[in-house]
Amino acid sequence: MKNEWKESIAKKYIKDYQLKKVSKDLALRIYSTHLLGNNPELVLHGGGNTSVKSIKKNLFGKENDVLFVKGSGWDMSNLNERGLPGLYLDPLLKTLSLKKMSDEKMVNYLRSNLLDSSSPNPSIETLLHAYLPFKYVDHTHSNAILSLVNLDNSKEILNKIYKDKIAIVPYVMPGFELAKLCHMVISKNHKVEGLMLLNHGIFTFGSSAKQSYDRMIKLVTLAENFLNKKKTLIKYNINNKKININDVQLCIRSLYHSFTNKRWIIKFNNKVEDIKFTNRKDLFNLFNKGPVTPDHVIRIKSEPLIIPNKHLSSSKMISNHIDTYIKKYKNYFKKYKKNIINSKIADPLPRIIILEGIGFLSIGLNKKEMQVSYDIFDAMKKVIINANFVSKFKSINNSDIFKMEYWPLERAKLNNQNTKKFNGNVAVITGGGGKIGSAVANKFINENIEVILLDKNFKNLDINIKKKCLCIECDLTNNSQINKALNKTLKLFGGIDILIANSGAAFQGSMLNVKKDTLEKSLEVNFYSHHNIVQKIANIMVSQGFGGSISLNLSKQSINPGKDFGPYGIAKASSLFSMKQYALEFGKYNIRVNGINADRIKSGLLTDQFIKERAKARNMSSTEYLNNNLLQKQVTAEDVAEAFFAQLSFEKTTGNIITVDGGNIEASLR
Repeated sequence: MKNEWKESIAKKYIKDYQLKKVSKDLALRIYSTHLLGNNPELVLHGGGNTSVKSIKKNLFGKENDVLFVKGSGWDMSNLNERGLPGLYLDPLLKTLSLKKMSDEKMVNYLRSNLLDSSSPNPSIETLLHAYLPFKYVDHTHSNAILSLVNLDNSKEILNKIYKDKIAIVPYVMPGFELAKLCHMVISKNHKVEGLMLLNHGIFTFGSSAKQSYDRMIKLVTLAENFLNKKKTLIKYNINNKKININDVQLCIRSLYHSFTNKRWIIKFNNKVEDIKFTNRKDLFNLFNKGPVTPDHVIRIKSEPLIIPNKHLSSSKMISNHIDTYIKKYKNYFKKYKKNIINSKIADPLPRIIILEGIGFLSIGLNKKEMQVSYDIFDAMKKVIINANFVSKFKSINNSDIFKMEYWPLERAKLNNQNTKKFNGNVAVITGGGGKIGSAVANKFINENIEVILLDKNFKNLDINIKKKCLCIECDLTNNSQINKALNKTLKLFGGIDILIANSGAAFQGSMLNVKKDTLEKSLEVNFYSHHNIVQKIANIMVSQGFGGSISLNLSKQSINPGKDFGPYGIAKASSLFSMKQYALEFGKYNIRVNGINADRIKSGLLTDQFIKERAKARNMSSTEYLNNNLLQKQVTAEDVAEAFFAQLSFEKTTGNIITVDGGNIEASLR
């Protein structure tokens, strides 16, 4: 493992944080925490923690020994001084005299000794950091280390590799008891460079941030070198059966919704290494023995679901495997619930589903949760595979797994997460590179909706929106491009819940002399392209089985014609009729189809030049044209976005049109 410490950057941290009146000790703690947190081989998604012991004056100018420790749930890759709450050290050390301390009392005691009462909760391993007699302490869940501390003969292997460089700590659940045990172990030998916590991870320490970090890299590198020498040939099966992965994802998403009434993100992972491990002959015996570190169980359960290749073409068999997993989980909860008073069962659904021979699915209630599932399992499979090169992988027992999974301190982190109504919904927006499309995208993103934008190009799209969406270049008049875009969407998200059919282009001309190809082109762009994608996504929604929302940007022209604007209006009027027809035919599937009647919105279609032309046709100035409505106010793309979002909430409304034009009686509906 590469040592990333650079003195020049360390000095910059000291200088930058000095401007914020942050001490050198804490600045270097932040720097080395970032180094650890940005290495996925060491730390994933809030895992691990770090600390530094320092001195700080209190309100009366008296110097006190203090401990700065990572805040609970904070990400080591990007935390600042707020993510390292400070506590008075002496009161923490006094707890060494206690024989027992409940989690509730520990959390309360830690908070009562914070330097700043507004600080986040300090790490659940704060007392462990306090008890270790070193200035800097680092803790990670290194993949290489986890491969060695999860063996049936871990002590023998660790002693062989590290000799007297480390001390070994038996598995104990994090908290007061583990802190006391680590103190007892380190008291016997202060000269060790680290602690190996069986089935958990590694601690290193030192008199400086660099020394503690250097030791972490050195000890992990020794583990990596040892593992690399142990790798042997693996036997694989050959699975040639072709599977329609979109059908598998839609089937599973439907089953998950039926169980939870929530929308789930289900991503298909099929990189070369993702497929390769699913063909192992020992696949079904490899991943059913528990987590590689207890912290992972709250995110992805203790084990994945594995579906045999021969069953992947049958929705009934897929359903049977998920039902079996659910029953097994419920029995597990029933057997061990006495371990945690007042524990309530979480949803029993797997977060990882291995599809033999083709890859695996990573699952979450939104894209972020899905990515956490992916990252943790990706690390888990590497750990388990490497562990079995050395010996036999052995996790903690089910009773201890349950205690960690339903530990109130960890449950609180998940239960306190704020979720919005449309969390986990997947929306496709056509014309996504334009002003209206991007305004809708921005609104949806703020509502925790996962957004996919389709357009011919995104050269004018705001960079901040582009970073938060999946942007797919797609010509909606090209059927194969639509299919390709939707297949990619399904692969990455597992389904589609919302369609905003917003794309379009303006075609002008007098009906007296308009040419056939102009009409055909307008119909192709403003009617058929909408019909094509509505039809395809409506069929996806039917397959999912729990409905969806489709909204079309119809334009005022579909209701109230404008002079010399017939080619555009005819196509838009056709889209309006198709909207009603879809609403009529798809209501039985709980698919709502509505429209937005918007007018005079500055956009890619209504450019400054086009506004001048339309204003001239009405004998107005451009300003008069844009404000020519009952409210005498210009309507913006953001106003249209609000209307599209409102239609999502009208759960018992279909075939409806919302007018967004500032008021135009001729274009108003009943």
